[in-house]
Amino acid sequence: MTDRSDIAAMTRPKGLPFRIGKIGHVALHVADLARSARFYTQILGFQVSDVYDDRIMPGGAVFLRCNPDHHGIALFPVDKEQGAGLHHMAFEVGTLGEVLRARDHLRRHDVPITFEGRRRAGCQIAVEFRDPDGHWLEIYWNIDQVGSDGKVRPPEDWKGVAGIENAIADPVRGQDTSLPA
Repeated sequence: MTDRSDIAAMTRPKGLPFRIGKIGHVALHVADLARSARFYTQILGFQVSDVYDDRIMPGGAVFLRCNPDHHGIALFPVDKEQGAGLHHMAFEVGTLGEVLRARDHLRRHDVPITFEGRRRAGCQIAVEFRDPDGHWLEIYWNIDQVGSDGKVRPPEDWKGVAGIENAIADPVRGQDTSLPA
């Protein structure tokens, strides 16, 4: 049996080289993209930012926002092995340097990294990994912001790339990837 007082006494380690600022977005596997998109827009008031078709990702995907962040919820087709449920959860940090330090910290603690770099819609630079139970997690910086005009970055400007150093070397328009000296 777990000693609850031991768990309650757990704290953030001193000197951790990054600080998660917020839960940035949650991605879900859903049985019907259109039905779920309708629920999140019509019932909860989210706005669609981008939609992937089969050419970008088999089965497509929908990215929805409730604030200026490009997406707060992403919807992906149901995973045939796992069914509906969590696809991944992402945590935002304040600087690009923190993403690099988080990656190095994960490596030092033997956490296998499943992806690092920049995906497509949202254009955030990220490191992706699994928790001890296999949940897919992401630590990212600089997700695209959508202004009051509702315009999002067009797909031809996304520049998905594997490798954080590659993402730094080839930033998307408006993304300052310079690191302090």
